[in-house]
Amino acid sequence: MLSDVLLVSAPGKVILHGEHAVVHGKVALAVALNLRTFLQLQPHSSGKVSLNLPNIGIKRAWDVARLQLLDMSFLEQGDPTSPILEKLEKLKEVADFPEDCTDHERLAVLAFLYLYLCICRKQRALPSLDIVVWSELPPGAGLGSSAAYSVCLAAALLTLCEEIPNPLKDGEASSRWRAEDLELINKWAFQGEKVIHGNPSGVDNAVSTWGGALRYQQGKISSLKRPPALKILLINTKVPRSTKALVLNVRNRLLKFPKIVAPLLTSINAISLECERVLEEMATAVPAPEHYLALECYRRHGHKSPASGRPNGNRLSLLLQELIDMNQHHLNALGVGHTSLDQLCQVTMAHGLHSKLTGAGGGGCGITLLRPDLTGPEVEAVKQALTGCGFDCWETSIGAPGVSVHTAASLDAPVWQALDGLCAGQWASSS
Repeated sequence: MLSDVLLVSAPGKVILHGEHAVVHGKVALAVALNLRTFLQLQPHSSGKVSLNLPNIGIKRAWDVARLQLLDMSFLEQGDPTSPILEKLEKLKEVADFPEDCTDHERLAVLAFLYLYLCICRKQRALPSLDIVVWSELPPGAGLGSSAAYSVCLAAALLTLCEEIPNPLKDGEASSRWRAEDLELINKWAFQGEKVIHGNPSGVDNAVSTWGGALRYQQGKISSLKRPPALKILLINTKVPRSTKALVLNVRNRLLKFPKIVAPLLTSINAISLECERVLEEMATAVPAPEHYLALECYRRHGHKSPASGRPNGNRLSLLLQELIDMNQHHLNALGVGHTSLDQLCQVTMAHGLHSKLTGAGGGGCGITLLRPDLTGPEVEAVKQALTGCGFDCWETSIGAPGVSVHTAASLDAPVWQALDGLCAGQWASSS
């Protein structure tokens, strides 16, 4: 069994196009967000297994010998494809929750215990270890924070128990697992997601595992080949919303106005497909401004394609910013916009940038595409304008790599300092 410290990270996700339409069988594009969740696993021989989740205020520890004596027959069918809902009540007994524990905290602990017991129970003895998970992702914002958590747990525990090899070689700063190992990580992470969400689509954990960009339609997930890493602003309006209520509202609007809403959903599907074509084209070259810019120069000055003498129709149809604008208008027509999102779009448009909501809408988060020709001061001006509206704002990228293993030296100083400081803390015991 692995005896060294293990450092793992996995990305969050945003929906680029296809929100709400995907519920009705249309294509959605999900992309890995380069805001990551980081996990440190430290094996030891103290006889304890400890979990520290500072983002949601959890510090728990369990006695390994006590866990070893438990009747774990309820996990006999524990494999990456088994149903788990009937096992949650037994897991709650194992967790021994304090009375003041919130549902959010309970689910995070249950996901950990489920993965720890299922993956590690094949060992002669359950391992003693400390796990710390710290995230750059705000929880509950629809950015895949729970999936990144489950993916990190699955990757670390499978590597600890030598179910998959540690891909990090001497001299490497970071590395990724082989395709077949990623498949196993994803299957176990999906089980963690089922503990937390009940009936998830599997998109979030797949994006977090493989990174890049994924296409999702009616349960089928496929990766886009070599998607470009595009710079964005991620903006959290901090307006709470109910995904369930918003999905229901769209369904009701479809029933009420089928001849209006059905074509909107079809058009959103076309936007997703067109964006997929753009990303495939951009993957072959460094992103250039013409992939982003609305061709105002053509409209104003009649620029033509030098090859044909006709307007460059392909370029007109492959413009990321125009697709973003069209999708945002469609989502407003579906009734999932919000005044905070309107304000976000107006502020960024005043700086010549294009934005849309990401996720359920009704508040929540939005994304703004950053052209490669923007200067640092220009980006800072936009960020200041958005924070001045009371929004949280991150400058990051999409198309990020999936779950990875790292050396300590390869982590940014704030990440390592956070993990190192947290690991030095004292563990609370639930026994």
